[in-house]
Amino acid sequence: MQQIQGYHAHVYFDAATLAQARELCEQAARLFPISMGRMHQRAVGPHPDWSCQLAFGPQVIGEVLPWLALNRQGLVIFLHPLTGDELADHRDHAIWMGAVRPLQLSIFGG
Repeated sequence: MQQIQGYHAHVYFDAATLAQARELCEQAARLFPISMGRMHQRAVGPHPDWSCQLAFGPQVIGEVLPWLALNRQGLVIFLHPLTGDELADHRDHAIWMGAVRPLQLSIFGG
């Protein structure tokens, strides 16, 4: 079994939900040992929608995941582990909260 080094949670949003997503991400960063990325107002990497990345260690997944599930208020969140295999992490090990969105996996060779 591969070792999980950490997790990324990608909070998806659009123009109408930008403020809601920013508040969710900022609140998560205040409550947990999370590194909050930029609020990308364009598709970045494999993500089909605007998004903000929350990065955190494996020791807090048991707190962060349920908190996001209960506080996302309709926002779609894509969460994946960091194992060193980006294609598998995004394709096979994904956890979706809300609608599953089509990722651009070709950037990982998949």
